[in-house]
Amino acid sequence: MRIAIETPFEGFRNDIADVVRLFYGEGAAVAPQETHDAVLEHTHTLENGVWIEGFSLSGGPTCTFVTLRGEAVTCGGLEEKRQLKRLIKRCCYRLLKEVTGRRPAWGSLTGIRPTRLYYQQMEGGKRREEARTALAALFDLSEEKLDLLDEIITAQEGLIERPQNACDLYIGIPFCTTRCSYCSFSSGEIGNGRLVEPYLNALFHEIDLCSEMARDMGLDIHVGYIGGGTPSSLTTAQLDRLLEHVQRRFGTLSELTVEAGRPDTLDREKLAMLRSHPVTRISINPQTMNDETLRVIGRAHTAQQTIDCYELARSLGFDDINMDVIAALPGEDYGMFAHTLHVIRVLNPDSLTVHTLAVKRSSRLHEQKYQQQEEDVARMVALGRETAHAMGMRAYYLYRQKYMAQNLENVGYARPASICRYNIDNMEETTSVLALGAGGISKCVMRQEEKILRAPNIANIEQYIDRVDEMAARKREAFEEKAKRLAQAGKGA
Repeated sequence: MRIAIETPFEGFRNDIADVVRLFYGEGAAVAPQETHDAVLEHTHTLENGVWIEGFSLSGGPTCTFVTLRGEAVTCGGLEEKRQLKRLIKRCCYRLLKEVTGRRPAWGSLTGIRPTRLYYQQMEGGKRREEARTALAALFDLSEEKLDLLDEIITAQEGLIERPQNACDLYIGIPFCTTRCSYCSFSSGEIGNGRLVEPYLNALFHEIDLCSEMARDMGLDIHVGYIGGGTPSSLTTAQLDRLLEHVQRRFGTLSELTVEAGRPDTLDREKLAMLRSHPVTRISINPQTMNDETLRVIGRAHTAQQTIDCYELARSLGFDDINMDVIAALPGEDYGMFAHTLHVIRVLNPDSLTVHTLAVKRSSRLHEQKYQQQEEDVARMVALGRETAHAMGMRAYYLYRQKYMAQNLENVGYARPASICRYNIDNMEETTSVLALGAGGISKCVMRQEEKILRAPNIANIEQYIDRVDEMAARKREAFEEKAKRLAQAGKGA
């Protein structure tokens, strides 16, 4: 069904479209001049200082109209815009819920970090139960998702507040042995490897420049993450040089994760090399334990290779191993996903990330016009949580993405001793991040101002190599701007 949106606020059109997608899926929301099956009309009035939003749906199977009154208007600035946007989305949601008879698990929420809303309620003086009640009323959240948020807030206690000079380190390796059909990351197939050495030379240069900047700015870096792409697609010697260089410039980090990723990129020599460095956590990611699915999504390994690689890593002394799985992969039903989780439960990793498939526009699945099979997805995600709990894990972070099956979520589970601090810092955006490498996005977090200054690196590998000095300069400028604003705020206090 294609629904044309008519609204007096062009700036909120995309927000209304997000709500339409909750009920009717990707591609349902269109502009009035496009071919459509029904018209969703939004009206806005101001009565005695109170906003009144109205939505009607006509031309489809029904003609329905609802209104919603807001609180007294907050005058001016971002807060007024935020309140108006929230009211408009809630009213649109109320109409479409009535029309379709459906209730999305996350209610009217379309944002990627629901925990932020929970924290906002608590920062406003509410106790946990009051925060739950407020979120249920504002966004129509299900008890299941409120319980999940509660679990995460509990796991994050004592891990959210960080000093202003705290900063995490991210290093991106944008190479993979093959490209997965669902992948939308800025990475390329390693091919003949011709770009790897030039890339590493540029990356080492950026590490040199930014470690000097970090010292100049007094940044306190103790948490690091090497991701991608697939960092373990580098040769053993290349990855060894990278880890040596990171330690030389940033010292020994108290937490350092390396995405070891695919088992076909690992062997005893490479794992032993990782073990010889102060790497505290690795990820060995099966995504699925079904060989046919691995073939379909473009992974050049088998489920048995994942098992063998995991057991080898354990035998070499790795005591903090994460595994990732994806619910709703092409061709997979509930039983196949249950098989994957059964194998993982037997292996017993220290943390488990349960993703829900998101078919993003830059992925091969989207190019192939793949239609998500959403039957049983919610049951799969629920089974992921049940399995994690059975292994003694609890949820400690989550995020959501557009184009995700049934508008569900990605959740990281871990035992208390294996919580990845970088994941909390990055997902909750509570700590600045110095991101190096192609496609990395550095963040200068200013919590009191509720602002984040971003300094993105160019994603194209060849352009990154040619412009690495420019990338480092962007970061210095951003962190200097943060320091300047903090100094000004201190003088005004």
